[in-house]
This record gives sequence, structure tokens and C-alpha cells, in this order.
Amino acid sequence: MLLAYRRALPLLRIPFSIYLMPVYWFGLSALRGPIDVARAVGVFVVLHLLAYPASNGYNSYYDRDEGSIGGLKRPPKVSEELIHLVWLFDTLAVVGAALLSPLFAVLVAVYLLVSKAYSYEGIRLKKYPFLSTAVVVVFQGAFTFLMTQVGVCASQATILEPTNLLLALVSTLFLCGSYPLTQVYQHQEDRQRGDQTLSLWLGIRGTFVFAAVGLLSGAVLMGVAYWLRDEIRNLLIFLVATGPVVFLFTRWAWAAWHHPAAADYERTMRMNQVSSLCLSAAFALMLLLAHL
Repeated sequence: MLLAYRRALPLLRIPFSIYLMPVYWFGLSALRGPIDVARAVGVFVVLHLLAYPASNGYNSYYDRDEGSIGGLKRPPKVSEELIHLVWLFDTLAVVGAALLSPLFAVLVAVYLLVSKAYSYEGIRLKKYPFLSTAVVVVFQGAFTFLMTQVGVCASQATILEPTNLLLALVSTLFLCGSYPLTQVYQHQEDRQRGDQTLSLWLGIRGTFVFAAVGLLSGAVLMGVAYWLRDEIRNLLIFLVATGPVVFLFTRWAWAAWHHPAAADYERTMRMNQVSSLCLSAAFALMLLLAHL
């Protein structure tokens, strides 16, 4: 029995959840005033080690992918033990969130329910390209940005401050740009399952054009928000840190534009890794400099 659970554990893709860190660091870096480090660590554990893996596992349980998925080039076979692990991680996420804040626990529960609607065969938002994209970019973007701030017990005035809400919108625009890129190598499998993802609808070239527009829109709006907050230093840090991301994206888009086979799993994962690490480093540095 333990061996069966051990075989199912990789489908939670806990290491892959780490690549969702930028929104967490972005949410913290936008806060002004002291931050409770213990609470910040607790929020990180709840989101990245419990809630995200539970969502990943639930998605894998219903998708039953045979090809590569985010974080796993050769995923193991799905078993009933996987759904048991999902329920366990769901419970631990909500209980852990409740220890930090009742409101945070409610938000985590909402996030988990929405992530299940994305994959559950009776609803399966994933079949609808525009609705699923809207749900993902809002809940993994602005919702998570604000949920992180609630978790560290930021004041209501701070969370609802206009420029903070503007930065929350920026996180959604960044997700809007990057989300189709995570689907670009799965066109064949999505088509066979009947899932009309946004990337499949856009096509390979359209996916890269859409991504460029979304990411550029987010960067422009971020510049406006930082200018209004008199935080030009943060904008400069962001521009420097995203240099490697822009270079890698441009080279990948050029290759895929001329050779569609370049929109493959390896390049997608490399893009995820580089962008996540660069953005996380930028926002973490902003946070550190603001509190020195």
C-alpha cells in the first residue's frame, strides 16, 4: 500500500509548484510596512507545498496524461491512491490556512474548489478555451496575489489601496500571457481528449503573439503602478531581471514561428524555469530592499 502511494506522489508535482512562486513574492513585495516572517513562511507552505500540489494531482487524476506534463516528462500511471493524496493535501492546506487566518482558509478553500472545476469531468472548464483561461489567470494571478497578503494579515486598507489592486491586475496580465505557453506542446493530446484549450484555438504562432501582448501589457501597467507609488527602483529591478526572460522568449518564438516542432516540452519547461526564477528573484529583492 505504501509503495502504491509512493508511486502516485510524483503526480502531485511538488517541485513544479515552486515555479508558481512569482505571484507569492510579488504579493509580498507590494506590501508596505513590516511583514510577519513566520506568517509569510506559513503562507508559502500552505500554497506551494499543499494547495498547488493538490490541484496538480486532481488535474492529473482526470486528465490521465500519457505524454509529458508540467514538471514530469514521463508521468506514472494514475491510480486511486492519487485521489487519496489529493484529499489529504486539500485538508492539510485548509487546516494550515485556518491556523493563520480564517479568511485565508476560506480563500484557500475557494481556490481548491475552482481548481477542481477546471478538471472535474462533470464540469471541466478546461474544455472551454476562454472561460478556462479567465478562471486560471484570475485565480492564479490577482486572487493569489491578494490571498497571499490576507495570509500574512495585511490590513484591509493596504490590500484595497488602488495601486495595490493595480499590481494585482498586473499579476493576472502576466498569467494571461504565460498561461497559453504552458499548453503549446500539448496540442495533440488536448485535441484527442476533446479539450479546446486557448493555445490549441490560437495555434502555435497565435500563442506566441498572444503571450507577447499579455506580457507587454502587464509590464506597461506595472510601470504605471510603480510610478504612481514612487517606486522607480522596483521597476528598474524588474527590467534588469527580466532581460534573460525576454531573450529566451524571443529566441523560442522565432524558432517556433519557423519550425512548429520547436514548441516542445523541453523548451516550455526551460521557459517556465527561467521566468519563474528571474521574477521570483526580482520580487524577493524588492521585498528585501524595502525592509532593510
